[in-house]
Amino acid sequence: MTTLEELRRDPNALAAHYTEFGVADRILLTGHSHQAWPDVAREGLLEAFADAAEEVDTKWDRAFAKADEMRAGFRALLGDPHGGIALGASTHDLVIRFLSAMDLPRRPRLVTTDGEFHTLRRQLGRLAEEGVEVVRVPASPVSTLAERVAAEVTEDTAAVLVSAVLFETSRLVPGLAHLADVCLSKSVNLVVDAYHALGVVPFSLHDLGLTNAWVLGGGYKYLQLGEGNCFLRMPAHAQELRPVVTGWYAEFGALADERRPGQVAYASGSDRFAGATYDPTSHYRGARVFRFFAEQGLTPEFLREVSRHQVGFLAEGFDELGLPEDVITRDRETPLDRIGGFLSLKCADAGALQAALAERGVRTDSRGAYLRFGPAPYLSDSQLGSALHILREVVNG
Repeated sequence: MTTLEELRRDPNALAAHYTEFGVADRILLTGHSHQAWPDVAREGLLEAFADAAEEVDTKWDRAFAKADEMRAGFRALLGDPHGGIALGASTHDLVIRFLSAMDLPRRPRLVTTDGEFHTLRRQLGRLAEEGVEVVRVPASPVSTLAERVAAEVTEDTAAVLVSAVLFETSRLVPGLAHLADVCLSKSVNLVVDAYHALGVVPFSLHDLGLTNAWVLGGGYKYLQLGEGNCFLRMPAHAQELRPVVTGWYAEFGALADERRPGQVAYASGSDRFAGATYDPTSHYRGARVFRFFAEQGLTPEFLREVSRHQVGFLAEGFDELGLPEDVITRDRETPLDRIGGFLSLKCADAGALQAALAERGVRTDSRGAYLRFGPAPYLSDSQLGSALHILREVVNG
């Protein structure tokens, strides 16, 4: 198991487990977009191939066991040991199933913010073109965002869809418990996108007052699970819903039930939001990475401690650079303990800076006007310092 002090002293304390991605030899600050996979992820991929080769079509018993491991891993992160978890290849896949279960003819209103990730931004925008009322609440100021969203919840609202951490600015959204209470009082479904929190910000549903909320997330970012590992956590009342977009796996648990002519059957539990035949390889890889996190003691609390140190290191170092604020700057009003897992820098041309940094061996990512420095626990302080030095050289020409 690795300690924070070891990470500060020894740049290879965790890097030795990521040799395939070469994290000790390059500066991968893409941690908010795509963290490196530990070497053991290969074991999961090979196990998936071996099971398919040995079992052929009967491999599914083993594959479903891996899916159950994934559900258990997500439940642990949410502090929700008995919660229903639907799995999907992408959050979009799961959002579509969720939206198809909403009674939009009777309650044709959806409330969201203008700071949501593209999955929601695009799909809700397209629904608005088709006549669904979509209310977008300005994400700024974030300190009052949940309260302002709650004020838009009406009796004809089907669902509210908001983020726990804003993907452009890294700001944590406070007040979600109040929003959850308002939604519950009006029988409105609340969906909290926790993708940008899991693995870097502890997210206990009980502590956050979100036990009645739907929670959307996945493992492509901080959890290092790779593609194809997304989930939708369902509240108890999901048992009453019948998604219109439904795969044949959603009928597995109901195959023995008496057929009702003219009515599609659904399994109970999370299976009613299941899809159809899928590639289980991602679950094999993800299950092995979940076990790796347990072996190394990479708990949400430990990862938060590492992240706060690294983001703080980057923020302090950036301020010391004294770069022109009309070129690049950061939010200094939000306390660092209200920031997620990356440092967001507002730029005159974020895309150009990202490209220039990449040419110098520093990989970052950008969204709109924001350049994002996303550290990861396998990086050392010296690597972060090198990235800041290169940023100064790039900006100053």
